[in-house]
Amino acid sequence: MKKDIYETVTNRIIADLEKGVRPWMQPWNAEHAAGRITRPLRGNGVPYRGINVVMLWAEAIEKGYSAPIWMTFKQAQEFGAHVRKGERGSSVVYASTLQRTDTDEASGEEIERDIPYMKGYTVFNVEQIDGLPQQYTHPAQTVLDPVQRIEHAEAFFAATGADMRHGGNRAYYTPGEDRIQLPPFETFKDAESYYATLAHEGVHWTKHKNRLDRDLGRKRWGDEGYAMEELVAELGAAFLCADLNITPEVREDHAAYIGNWLTVLKGDKRAIFTAAAHAQRAADFLHAFSGVAEQPEAQTRAEAA
Repeated sequence: MKKDIYETVTNRIIADLEKGVRPWMQPWNAEHAAGRITRPLRGNGVPYRGINVVMLWAEAIEKGYSAPIWMTFKQAQEFGAHVRKGERGSSVVYASTLQRTDTDEASGEEIERDIPYMKGYTVFNVEQIDGLPQQYTHPAQTVLDPVQRIEHAEAFFAATGADMRHGGNRAYYTPGEDRIQLPPFETFKDAESYYATLAHEGVHWTKHKNRLDRDLGRKRWGDEGYAMEELVAELGAAFLCADLNITPEVREDHAAYIGNWLTVLKGDKRAIFTAAAHAQRAADFLHAFSGVAEQPEAQTRAEAA
């Protein structure tokens, strides 16, 4: 029986959330012998995007993998390596379109239609594979200067030109005034928490009609549209934190959102895919201000669609 990819992934996310686990929190130390790695990587070095980031982070959390690199069975063989007997792979998805020719009922003319589809395939963490070169499996011996990471984050958000103001004790984005409000920097328990919070509000900033014009149907505080937008901001911030080498702790105020997220996910098996796609677009939009937006290859173009 063919598995429903949307239902399988959504059930996995729901199960994690019900245990209080956010599967989109980066699960490993980003320092690795292959370089500084934050998002999960394919064996060819191309980062995963969108929902696949969430799926592989969740797998790493559950199975305790510290390495962020994944390969297909065939890719492992191309390195002269092999997946250990008895190891079970992890699922990722690939989205694309196929063309179908239909006949227009009114004119009788043939029309080419693009039909979207999604399929799953299996990958293995490099910790499940024997015989790989050391750079794929060994952690790094040095750690980057944390001050350098924060300076990079400061420059990243400054490049967006967003109106960011400080004061008070709440963090929020107000669409009416199109500005981000944050508590003073020194009131955060550490610098990474500040930039993670800024990333969350920065994703909200992208929804403005003059930017990505994202409207997920919010009518009032706490409704499903509100919960979806908060899920987009949560995922988008996780993607950005990974890209910027920031490893914050989970914000306590976001614990209240889990119930709302569960309601949305249980009501729509495609909701997490939609949220991840919007989050990826928001992250790409913010990256573009620094001129370092990711350019997905053909094989990855639809993961964030």
